[in-house]
Amino acid sequence: MESADPLSSDPLLRLRQAIAAESPVIPTSSDDASITPDTHLGLAVATHLHFSTPFPHRFPLDTPTRFFSADRAVDLRSIFFAWLKKDVAIPEYVASAQQLNDELSGSGGAGGKVQNLVFVERLDLITWLEGASEDSEYIKPLASEASAAAAAGSAQVASGATGGVPTVASGPAGANVGKTIDPRLAEIYNGERRLGDRNTVLRGIKPTEFSHVRKTAEMFLGRSRARPGHASINPSNPALVSLPKKGGRRPDPIILLSPSASSLLRMSNIKSFLESGVYVPADSALAGSSNSANILHITRLLPSIDPTKAIRFILVDTPEQFKPDYWARVVAVFTTGQTWQFKSYKWQQAPDLFRNVLGVYVGWRGEDVPSTVKGWGRGVMSTAVEKWSAHQAAQSRWRDREVVESIWGQIEEAMRSRGWSKDSGPRVK
Repeated sequence: MESADPLSSDPLLRLRQAIAAESPVIPTSSDDASITPDTHLGLAVATHLHFSTPFPHRFPLDTPTRFFSADRAVDLRSIFFAWLKKDVAIPEYVASAQQLNDELSGSGGAGGKVQNLVFVERLDLITWLEGASEDSEYIKPLASEASAAAAAGSAQVASGATGGVPTVASGPAGANVGKTIDPRLAEIYNGERRLGDRNTVLRGIKPTEFSHVRKTAEMFLGRSRARPGHASINPSNPALVSLPKKGGRRPDPIILLSPSASSLLRMSNIKSFLESGVYVPADSALAGSSNSANILHITRLLPSIDPTKAIRFILVDTPEQFKPDYWARVVAVFTTGQTWQFKSYKWQQAPDLFRNVLGVYVGWRGEDVPSTVKGWGRGVMSTAVEKWSAHQAAQSRWRDREVVESIWGQIEEAMRSRGWSKDSGPRVK
C-alpha cells in the first residue's frame, strides 16, 4: 500500500533513498507498480521509473523535479540519466545525451528531451544523491517544509516574538502589565515603511548571505595584499577584521592529477594505487578505472584530522570547471615536471603553486628526478616506484605500499598545517 507521506512521493527523495539502500531503479513502459518491470528497457522507450524502496511506486519520467537549472525544473529522466553517467567524461556525457534525444524523438521513442547539466550542477546533484551532502543550491525545498517554515514565521509574528509591532505598555508608570496589539493589526503595521538609522540603511533588514561575494573577492584581494608596500589591516581594530563563518559540513578535499600522457599516475590507475597500494600501468587492463572518467572519489582515514571517520577525496585531472572557492580545497597536485600543466591553475607559476599546495612527483625507481622538479624545492615531494613487469606478481610489489603510505603521510601533514579538522575545512587566508 502506498504511503501518503509527501517525503516518499517526491521523485528526488525516492531516488536518493533507492541509491542509499542499493535498491534497483528500473525504467518501464507501464504505470502499474504491481507488474514486474522489464529490466532491459532503455530510457529511450521507457515512460516511467519503477522504485521498490520503501514501497513499490512508479513516477512518469517527464515529472518535473525540485532540481532547477537555469530557473527551469529538470525532469526525472534527465536526473536519472545524469546519475547513470556520473562517472563518464563531459564529452561522452554530452554525446550520450544527444544520442538519447535522437532516440526519444525517433520512431518508437517515448518522446521528450534530456536536459544537459553543466559540470558544477552534475557534481552538486551526484553529491546530494550519494548522501554526501544534505542540501543543494539547485534543489528547492519541499512544499511541506516551506509551509511549515511560513507557518512558524506567522506564529512568531502573531505572538509578537518577531516582526509586527512590539507590545505597548499601559497603565501607571512603572507597572509591569503590557497590552498586546491584535495580530492582524500587527501584520498591517509590519507592512509599513520603516525609518532606519545609518546601520539599517547600509546593512538592510533582511538576513542576506553574501559569503559567495567574499570568496570571489578573495581572489583579487589576496593578490593586492601580497604586493610590496601594500597597507595591511590593523588587527588591533576588531571592526576591520572579518572572520569567516564556519560551515556546517567539512568540504571534500581535492587532489589534482597531471593530464599528461607521460604521467605514471592518471585517472585510470590512481584509485587502485592510492587505495590498494599497488601500481599498475595506466593503459593496462588491470587498471581499475576508465581513462574517460573525469572525476573519481576515494576515502582515506587520516587519524590526526578525523580519527573516527574516513575523509572522502575528489580526484580530477583538470580545474576547468572549478568555482573560485574550490582552490582552497586542493590539498595535493601530482606533476610530471611539465609547467604547461599549471596554465589553467589559480597559481600559474610553480613556486607560487607549491607554496600553497603540496606537490607530488612519482617516477621510476633508479631514474633521475627531472631538474625542473628539483628546482621547485621542498614544496614538491619526490618519490619512485619499481618499474612495471607484466610477469611480476602483485605480491612482489610490496614497496608500492611504502610509497603510497609516504604520500598519504605528506598529504595528512599538509592538510593539518592548513587547518583541516574533524568539523571544518582549511583556514581562509
